Amino acid sequence: MRLSHTRKVFMLSVLLIMTGLLGQAAAAQTTAKPATTTAEPVSSAVVPSDPPSSAGPAPSKPAPSKPAPSKPAAVKPKPATNAGRTESTTTGKGHKQRTNGPARSITTTGSAGVALTFDDGPDPAYTPQLLKMLAQQHVKATFCVVGTNAKKHPELIRAIVKQGHTLCNHSWNHDLKLGKKPAAKIKADLERTNAAIRAAVPNAKIRFMRAPGGNFTPSLVKMSKKLGMASLYWQVDPRDWDHPKGESAGDHRKKIVKIVQKHTRPGSVVLSHDNAQPDTIAAYKTLLPWLRHRYRLVAL
Repeated sequence: MRLSHTRKVFMLSVLLIMTGLLGQAAAAQTTAKPATTTAEPVSSAVVPSDPPSSAGPAPSKPAPSKPAPSKPAAVKPKPATNAGRTESTTTGKGHKQRTNGPARSITTTGSAGVALTFDDGPDPAYTPQLLKMLAQQHVKATFCVVGTNAKKHPELIRAIVKQGHTLCNHSWNHDLKLGKKPAAKIKADLERTNAAIRAAVPNAKIRFMRAPGGNFTPSLVKMSKKLGMASLYWQVDPRDWDHPKGESAGDHRKKIVKIVQKHTRPGSVVLSHDNAQPDTIAAYKTLLPWLRHRYRLVAL
């Protein structure tokens, strides 16, 4: 069938239009196709610097300061425990004076030194013997004196001070119930004892108070502090005053020596008596060189 000239022109025009549309669609598809190259992620640990400005080189940035090294946390030492026996509380180079006695009284020296303390004197028969031994061994001690004895024997108070020993108030007449009395009576008792000591040695330094029998109470400790005296208990007690029936003098001496040697540690405060205790004096003939060889003996 022969087409008219008009139909031929129309069909040719449609064909050209369709060809053009197909070409544009192909070009658009090519343009929209995504790139196949995968960009590498930038590390979060490194921040790239800005490019230099066209006006000139970028100013140099100061180098970041290094953080100061952190100090390791201090490890607190575990507190010493007392499992039914006397133990030293001194550790390493640090020493702390323990106040874990009755009514927070002192039980250790606060140093590696060991303190020998002698109660109830001065005694005219045995205190001179003890002073002689201490001088021979170049040892200083602490004497807890009773006021009535200080008044009776002022020459012994002077001898104690002259040799460089420390004085301690041990009440006027060793009243075991002193700590339970009214504050006014406690004060009068302690001041009376201090006056007897200072009658022998004016301006004598009386640094400590020891309750008779170790019967400290908060009232007694508080009053002593007001009078400028620390309350002194002990850590080692050989019970040299206790003489069981049937115990010989030799056995008593051995008991004193054994207990002191077994329980003394750096920082210990050792309790003994120089009043009416001949076996104690004999025991210290053995103990003084033994202790001096192992510890630094100090007057508090």
